[in-house]
Amino acid sequence: MQPKYRRVLLKISGEALAGGKGFGLDQPTIDSICKVIKKCSETGVEIAVVVGGGNFWRGRSGENMDRSRADHMGMLVTVINALALCSALEAMDVTTRVQTAIEMRQIAEPYIRGKANSHLNRGRVVIFGCGTGNPFFSTDTAAALRAAEINADVILLAKKVDGVYDSDPNVNPDAKKFDVLSYTEVLNRDLKVMDSTATALCRDNKMPIQVFGLDDPENIYRAVMGESVGTIVTE
Repeated sequence: MQPKYRRVLLKISGEALAGGKGFGLDQPTIDSICKVIKKCSETGVEIAVVVGGGNFWRGRSGENMDRSRADHMGMLVTVINALALCSALEAMDVTTRVQTAIEMRQIAEPYIRGKANSHLNRGRVVIFGCGTGNPFFSTDTAAALRAAEINADVILLAKKVDGVYDSDPNVNPDAKKFDVLSYTEVLNRDLKVMDSTATALCRDNKMPIQVFGLDDPENIYRAVMGESVGTIVTE
């Protein structure tokens, strides 16, 4: 069975890396995610990853804190998560590179589009840290931006929920799950797939988004292989 996509951008929330602990890093959870990333890479799919930082810090966490300063703190947290993923992948013999939008040469490569593409062409997994490098933009927006820059075929949006619903399924047991949505529907109905900036960027660049649950990391592989998991957002 051949993979559906040549190159993917996998967005992983920081919360997912905390596992059941709800905070920090849970190594068994990280290992289970990385095993599936390795499995996907072995099919020949080129994989880039954007990781969030919500397991340690969110931009709105600092009460009475300047928003720019709080967002910069959140960007630094994503580097911790990126290094944790990199370490786990390298322990599985997966060649990996971390690139950061804020320069920190002793820790990782600075983000350079051409270099990222070169790594991906050679079958290396590339993990992007620090979001876009700018405050007021989420890691969802970073995922949309990097996906467009590296000419990814799709954004694989791994979340706590197994798709997109018309209301919160944790609150409303009758919430309806969508199989397919358009970008316009997502924006008009305020469905919170990604933030509006990220969704609009995907729409403008005709970048499909596949939203699925990360409770079973194998869903990453299923999505790569073209199986019907979660919700597809497209034109």
